[in-house]
Amino acid sequence: SMGIDTWGVDFGLLDANGELIANPYHYRDNHTDSLMTEAFKALPREVIYQHTGLQFMQFNSLYQLFAMRRANASALAQARTLLMMPDLFHYWLTGTQACEFTNATTTQFFNPRTNNWAREVLAALDIPHNFLAEVVPPGSTLGPLSTHTLRNLGVMGLESVKVIAPATHDTGSAVAAVPATGGSYAYISSGTWSLMGIESKTPIITDQSLEFNITNEGGVGSFRVLKNIMGLWLVQECRRKWISSPTDLPYGELMQLAGQAMPLRGFINPDAHDFLHPDDMPLAIANFCRATHQPVPVDRGAVLRCALESLALKYRYTLEQLESLTGKRIEVIHILGGGSQNTLLCQLAANACGRPVLAGPVEATALGNVMVQLLAQGAFASLDEARAVERASFPLVTYEPKDAAAWDEAYGRFLVLVNR
Repeated sequence: SMGIDTWGVDFGLLDANGELIANPYHYRDNHTDSLMTEAFKALPREVIYQHTGLQFMQFNSLYQLFAMRRANASALAQARTLLMMPDLFHYWLTGTQACEFTNATTTQFFNPRTNNWAREVLAALDIPHNFLAEVVPPGSTLGPLSTHTLRNLGVMGLESVKVIAPATHDTGSAVAAVPATGGSYAYISSGTWSLMGIESKTPIITDQSLEFNITNEGGVGSFRVLKNIMGLWLVQECRRKWISSPTDLPYGELMQLAGQAMPLRGFINPDAHDFLHPDDMPLAIANFCRATHQPVPVDRGAVLRCALESLALKYRYTLEQLESLTGKRIEVIHILGGGSQNTLLCQLAANACGRPVLAGPVEATALGNVMVQLLAQGAFASLDEARAVERASFPLVTYEPKDAAAWDEAYGRFLVLVNR
């Protein structure tokens, strides 16, 4: 779930004895745009981006710490170690306190150019930084299970088990599992969110990437240069409003309704604040269309068609930004994760972007996790070799673009909405 109540629980603070003393969940109500505005008064937005290269989102770890600092949280003074949630579980398993690279880069106080913490950003916001742990790359062996863990498990024969840090950020693991064969490609890790980007050997931090609000996050031997886009949250929230029990309206039935609806009527900007957490998603979609003088979707199929086509058009918008940043044409798009099962969205994405879409694997995050751990143990010589085994094991579905003229006309209308 990406519900507001689950935001802000991505790290924990430990005291000098290694005991968990706080996480920022208590301060989640302070994670607002106004809080970011206050942070920018102390350190301009442009300066934060130059140091971190990270997309500005109100729930980034930086603003969670800033909320705690403004509230004079005693935990900040007591803290001796900050661990992201996966790192916290690794600590409990092994006793090792370290932050894995792919997740550390998403905090907005990590500098991808120096590959170390951006302590100056925290200092400028009057946030302590003495508690920042060592950053380790994905594939690092953190150690065996601790004596404490073995005693609590009460199971014999686990003394030789190694705990390996995968790419602990879920998108980091998913991108490791992109079944690419080389060439120029983009990926969309598709689920509640759509994470669309490219793999780059170096971060891309320029005035243009700041203008596009493009993020640079750690990957496995690369950086994930990507954009966080709204995803199937739009569909999930529509269904939640329409059902009275969990078995009502299976997703297959909903997609059938969407497939039967009239195409390319009206659109929304999926990343507008209207759709972040409305009480009534279908009504929010209808109201947006009404306010922008477009045909208002009146039935379920039309609402869903509007949402899915708008996502596909936002993919094209982001694709053009990525191509502008790199100066290279992207030839193919890989859609992976749960959203790769949505055949309608995959076809719409191919149509909107004018590129072939390769869909799969579904469980990309889990697969990428396993691949990195196997790579760390020498089972593969390289990530390319692991991806070759993956391609042989999980067949992909190809969607070719269709109806280019109609989608070009629709994209012109969509641009008016996005740029207004």
